[in-house]
Amino acid sequence: MLVYQDLLTGDELLSDSFPYKELFEGVLWEVEGKWVIQGAVDFDIGANPSAEGGGEDEGVDDQVVKVVDIVDTFRLQEQPPFDKKQFVTFIKRYIKLLTPKLEGENQEQFKKNIEAATKFLLSKLSDLQFFVGESMHDDGSLVFAHYKEGATDPTFLYFGHGLKEIKC
Repeated sequence: MLVYQDLLTGDELLSDSFPYKELFEGVLWEVEGKWVIQGAVDFDIGANPSAEGGGEDEGVDDQVVKVVDIVDTFRLQEQPPFDKKQFVTFIKRYIKLLTPKLEGENQEQFKKNIEAATKFLLSKLSDLQFFVGESMHDDGSLVFAHYKEGATDPTFLYFGHGLKEIKC
């Protein structure tokens, strides 16, 4: 199994259990999330509660929660939305922190395509949800979520160059 960690913070943000599609020469990775149900599971063990004097629920208080699989699996923390000025400030700082950590061809590819990826994100800014890794470190990468036209499940966007592949 492969886990993808934030290159700047070490937070686990993704794994190969979630296939991705590269956008802008790999600067952004697009990953489909899914809403899933967590909590109460009704097991039919073949017993007849009415014949055995059992009540309807017998006082069991199961909590059912609907969560997005990626957010739950990697304990992503939602952040307040950014306005354009805040987003541009974040991107500039992120580029400054990430670029020295990239080597050779990766660095050139990132520099060449980050502007187009940033414009793409800015065009969707009002529709994006913002997430950070579990540590909530200020210098870490952001993960973006949005809903494509007519979709009921969110699509996530990651900075591909900001992820480090770890074999588990």
